[in-house]
Amino acid sequence: MNLNLLDPKFIVLAAVVILVIAVLAWAYVRKRRSTTTGLRQKFGPEYERAVQKHGSERKAEAKLADRQERVEKLKIRDLDPAERDRFSKQWESVQSRFVDSPKGAVAEADDLVSSLMKTRGYPVSDFDQRAADISVDHPRVVENYRSAHEIALRVGKNGATTEDLRTAMIHYRSLFEELVMVPMIVERKEVA
Repeated sequence: MNLNLLDPKFIVLAAVVILVIAVLAWAYVRKRRSTTTGLRQKFGPEYERAVQKHGSERKAEAKLADRQERVEKLKIRDLDPAERDRFSKQWESVQSRFVDSPKGAVAEADDLVSSLMKTRGYPVSDFDQRAADISVDHPRVVENYRSAHEIALRVGKNGATTEDLRTAMIHYRSLFEELVMVPMIVERKEVA
């Protein structure tokens, strides 16, 4: 078989192969950009934290996608009205004790948030995993949660100032409010 590079059939075949490769490359880049944009929008600051932690967008995106898959398999549920009321009253009680016992209130807030997460269906045995799971549905407050928890750990070592404790309570409250809030019911209107 003699290959003639100037044969019109060969030129057309080469052009088709190059075109197919270009289209596949374009589709790959577009899908990749779409995935990046979607994850960046969904996770917000947590996306940048993951990129920094894992060293590349590709590795971070894989880890964030793994988180999403993990949380989708969990049986996360909304609170019923009685539970919501009970947790809200407990939170008010914890907040009211802050003035007299800031360290105790922060420890109680940490425990209450963990209890609330457990009730909702989040596994609570490991803090890092808990924060990763929370980041899927509550990415805007997960950094607050990490900060509050870090302050709560310093309380036992007398490494937290009163201002740190106040900050921890504010951070715990932001997560608490998202976890306890009433789910938004979306009404679907049927087209007649």
